[in-house]
Amino acid sequence: MTGAAAGIGAAISHRLARDGIAIGVLDVLIEGAAETANRIISSGGRAVALQASIADRAQVKAAVHELRRKLGPITILVNNAGIAEFAPFKELTDVQWDRMMEVNLKGTFIVTQEVLPDMEAARWGRIVNISSSSAQSGSARMAHYSASKGAIIALTKTLALELGPLGITCNNIPPRFVMNTVMSEQAALSASFSRQAMLEAGPIRRQGEPEDIAGACAWLASDEAGYVTGQTIGVNGGRYM
Repeated sequence: MTGAAAGIGAAISHRLARDGIAIGVLDVLIEGAAETANRIISSGGRAVALQASIADRAQVKAAVHELRRKLGPITILVNNAGIAEFAPFKELTDVQWDRMMEVNLKGTFIVTQEVLPDMEAARWGRIVNISSSSAQSGSARMAHYSASKGAIIALTKTLALELGPLGITCNNIPPRFVMNTVMSEQAALSASFSRQAMLEAGPIRRQGEPEDIAGACAWLASDEAGYVTGQTIGVNGGRYM
């Protein structure tokens, strides 16, 4: 589980742990990862905190090695880690664009490659990528972010095609605006942000919660979803249909 120190990643970690799954809690912020892992352990689950930047293959390799040593082979992967940023398109720099792609897209590529051998050996695996509804509808002042998440949706479909014969499914969840996350806090600082407008933008008139995403992810990671692959499961209150 990447990006699991807080928000959606932490909620998914707790939800999967309640299903009896041992969790590798990976984040660049080790303090937050340790807090998530400790809460899982105190609730009777199994977890280990891991630190790595997903865009750094050496760090990912080391974290994956430690996870295998402590909890065994990896057969479920949730790619949640990522960064977000707001900037008008005409003001975007090469550095901003490259950093977004490096973390959100290349990082997902690296982590998936590094854990894939375990799934191949087991002839069973579940990959769930957390993308974004901004990849479906577009999002002003987030061209680089939307583009990186659109690439995640395309990557999901390709992995589903390649890995399906090996017993591995790959799906993605594009959340809408979810409260109590780093991204929602960033958005709230924007002068153009309106919580009321967000609530009224879809037929379900409430904010999204990390647990909403966690519930969908738990199903996709289960045996019950074994005939579901290459799909985009929108958890967005109906904002995008």
